[in-house]
Amino acid sequence: MAATNTVAQALHEWFERSKAQARAIGEYPLHIMENLFGYRKVSYRGIAKNQGRAITQTALVDTYIARRRLMARQVSASAA
Repeated sequence: MAATNTVAQALHEWFERSKAQARAIGEYPLHIMENLFGYRKVSYRGIAKNQGRAITQTALVDTYIARRRLMARQVSASAA
């Protein structure tokens, strides 16, 4: 009986950890978008304008996240 409870508890902890990791991967870009670029709410009337702004800010967030890798390549290329 105790072994079944331990297995179930371990499985539950693994599942919760997996959910938290997935949530963290998805929420980090949203955190940057909200706090660094100020995209907290819909600003314009019309879906096309809001969609254009969201796509542009998503591209900026992707570039911002990749900046370390981009700068590391630039430094290693100039050192060679």
